[in-house]
Amino acid sequence: MNQSATLEEVVEIGGVITDSRPVDFHRLGLAGCIDRLTVPLRRQGTCVRWETPRHGVEISSGCASLLYQSAQEALSNTFKHAHATDVTVRLAAVFHGIRLMVADNGAGFESALPAAGEVTGHGLRTISQAVEEAGGTVDITSAPGTGTAVTITIPLD
Repeated sequence: MNQSATLEEVVEIGGVITDSRPVDFHRLGLAGCIDRLTVPLRRQGTCVRWETPRHGVEISSGCASLLYQSAQEALSNTFKHAHATDVTVRLAAVFHGIRLMVADNGAGFESALPAAGEVTGHGLRTISQAVEEAGGTVDITSAPGTGTAVTITIPLD
């Protein structure tokens, strides 16, 4: 199968970025799987920049799946709401963990949360709960007109 046919399987449905193919971390790696999710953003003209570790980091399939789902939610929100021209996706090894950051230069939003640690969007709330159950953290930084950065850190121990 050629690459353009493969990328056509990544679409946006109701603003949610969806990949109709099964996620294959073994073949594509986590970064490759997440990169597929950026196709709808690129199609609309958004510049997507990548920053990844120089050396591979071995992570469990559960951790990879959680980071993939987190990226899917953050990228879908960027696609639906941000009207961003630039998006940066960063995967980094950190002390005893791995960090995913998705940042855009879009519309942003008021990041004052109604309660300590609580996020207002259903998707971000669900991701936050799953990350916290895995012992990780979620940080969302945003302000109107300045873009949004979603940072997820998950321990590997």
